[in-house]
Amino acid sequence: MTTDGAPPPADDPGLSDAAAGMVAAYVHVPFCRRVCPYCDFAVVAGREELAARYVDALVAEIEATPPLDRPLDAVAFGGGTPSRLPAAAVSRVLEALRAVHRVAPDAEVSLEANPEDWTPSLAGALADAGVDRVSLGVQSFDAGVLEWLGRAHTPEQGAAAVAEARRAGFRSVSVDLIFGSPVESHASWQQSVAAAIGLEIDHLSCYALTVEPGTPLSRSVRAGAPSPDPDAQADRYEAAWEAAGAAGLQRYETSNAARPGHACVYNLVTWAGGEYQGFGNGAHRHVGGIRSWNVRRVDRYLERVETGGRATSGEERLDAWGREQERLVLGLRRASGAVIGEAGSALLDSPEGARLVAAGVLAAGGGRLRVARPLLGDAVARAVLGLDPPDPSAGDGTLRAEPREPAG
Repeated sequence: MTTDGAPPPADDPGLSDAAAGMVAAYVHVPFCRRVCPYCDFAVVAGREELAARYVDALVAEIEATPPLDRPLDAVAFGGGTPSRLPAAAVSRVLEALRAVHRVAPDAEVSLEANPEDWTPSLAGALADAGVDRVSLGVQSFDAGVLEWLGRAHTPEQGAAAVAEARRAGFRSVSVDLIFGSPVESHASWQQSVAAAIGLEIDHLSCYALTVEPGTPLSRSVRAGAPSPDPDAQADRYEAAWEAAGAAGLQRYETSNAARPGHACVYNLVTWAGGEYQGFGNGAHRHVGGIRSWNVRRVDRYLERVETGGRATSGEERLDAWGREQERLVLGLRRASGAVIGEAGSALLDSPEGARLVAAGVLAAGGGRLRVARPLLGDAVARAVLGLDPPDPSAGDGTLRAEPREPAG
């Protein structure tokens, strides 16, 4: 069962699908000047005295991990705030990756940074170390919104950081924005998007503010503070991509748009189900059909690596049907969608799939399935994960998990 009428893809299906055969590495840097109230990542504030030990542990973990079967196509430094590390530390980690895991000559090397850390000397040193893509956590160009989000920089610092990254010669410069805080107006959001685009960035990421359990924001909401308005967030999502598209930034994934040739390769690998290593506390990896993750707390990570132990906290395996479901769920995040395959056929033949097609949420054609209304992507994912395997011998999609320490 198929239907036509899907919008033309905003990214190249060939590149998206080819990413399944690429390999990458993620390096987690947990240090932050302060922890934002909405953040639920594996981060710490005010612990930079651990930075030297942490980099030693990263290098030890990298050196103790068997390499994948081909050079890395992408390396991503995320966090946390990787720009809290000196450029020499980033360079040391990259050298360890090059020595043990091999980094392709044309590999993307991406690093997340906050504007308050971004100086001309840091930018130049990172570029010299081989970083060619920087993602700046600007989040907003409205001072009131930045204060509410708990950010440490000003709108002017955000703009200056983008300009300095451009002067330093990075191949791709990206900006992250967050929409939907209660103190943000629609006009303020439009102005932030326009300000980011006006800086001639290569890539734009727009994320809805989410109330994650266990965060200060969730506690405030439980105490009666206003939570994000889903309808307002939907309006701002649509406004962002309309403005981005008009400026030549094509949305290639639910929350990301880029100029041609500037899509994030590391992200494409993860959405295509490719293999990637993960290093650092809380880091995840996907190797040989096994997904595993490291202990979450920095002190436990250091203790394990420094005593010659494994940093891994747990792992999971998917059966054949679970892998097929995952392939489709991840692939449908992309604007070009995914090859229909067995799970897509089962979805289109199911009552829920038929309803989603009739509602204009799903569109299929040319052997691919796409989410035509990205704001309803979670409903599509739930429908895919609820499918029974057409062949009972394929399995039930259940995760086969080893014992782990949830608290990490």
